[in-house]
Amino acid sequence: MGATGVTGIPTVLVVDDAPDNRMILSELLAPLYRVIEAPDGETAMHMAAAEQPDIILLDVVMPGISGFDVCRQLKSHGETRGIPVIFLTSLNAPEDETRGLVLGGVDYITKPVNPPVVMARVANHLRLRAAAEFLRDQNAFLEQEISRRTREVTAIQEATVVALTSLAETRDNETGNHIRRTQHYVKALADKLKDHPRFAATLDEVTRQMLFQSAPLHDIGKIGIPDRILLKQGRLTPEEYEIMKTHTTLGRDALQRAEERLTTPVSFLHIAKEMAYSHQERWDGSGYPQGLKGNAIPISARLMAVADVYDALISKRVYKQGMTHEAAAAAMAAKRGIDFDPDVVDAFLSIQDTFRQIAHRFADDEAAHSGSAHHLAT
Repeated sequence: MGATGVTGIPTVLVVDDAPDNRMILSELLAPLYRVIEAPDGETAMHMAAAEQPDIILLDVVMPGISGFDVCRQLKSHGETRGIPVIFLTSLNAPEDETRGLVLGGVDYITKPVNPPVVMARVANHLRLRAAAEFLRDQNAFLEQEISRRTREVTAIQEATVVALTSLAETRDNETGNHIRRTQHYVKALADKLKDHPRFAATLDEVTRQMLFQSAPLHDIGKIGIPDRILLKQGRLTPEEYEIMKTHTTLGRDALQRAEERLTTPVSFLHIAKEMAYSHQERWDGSGYPQGLKGNAIPISARLMAVADVYDALISKRVYKQGMTHEAAAAAMAAKRGIDFDPDVVDAFLSIQDTFRQIAHRFADDEAAHSGSAHHLAT
């Protein structure tokens, strides 16, 4: 912003090697503007950088650096690029005017000048600059506001997930660290597959972040499972298992109701709903609740399936010991193309160390292993 921002009066820099010309222009402009003068191009460039005038009236033919070269230099520096330049010169050939405008001048007035024309042109270009700065300020404000509101929405989503998963943890004390591990597993898989030809169009940065945020809700439907089944010590009977399987539909329905209350679709809830409903589907169509097969299974659910089963295999339960990472990885590889998308399994196998680190970082306490023993992933 020029000197207007400091004094409230626009500043005009007059550049001319002839003192008489500078005096005439200064006397003409002084009643309305703050006028500063430069006798040559070198001084003009220094003053433009230091004073940040609102507009420059620039002679072309001067000793040393010409007005054209001054304009070229001003337009090559960010701090002076936006200052409007009006050429005031005795050069009246069309090619001279064209050259001045191509270099970035906003206007070209030939000498001898007509005072009313100079005043009108200066006023017009100052208004144009003020309008452009207003739009820039408005755009900057809108960008900040959008950024602020985006952060608020993200924070609300994260708080909602924390609240829901905390509620789930009160029902099932093995849920907490399982949720954290699978959340990070899914993000690691998505990051690995983001450049894969089959997944690149889907796994952009925004989607990968939403996968991370949504993953904790994949088992939210377990809140609707009766305690006698959810907290049962030991394996479930076939009848109990059928009831447990409904957690996928219960989770989907709860998220669907939340989505329907909104006036616009929310990608975050859509992905969470996909994961909740389809994370037990299997690549060969043997899963539930729909028996989806292959690419019909949402990508989010395919990622969660690998994360979920791996975590079930390495986790200790009252009815089993947890597998070593090596044994779990071998078991996952054996189900490549049967239970799991082959490319997702390949991604898992290529980042095994990352999975191992996540499992260690969010390891269960021994006390957690005495809880329910109904995990459905295996």
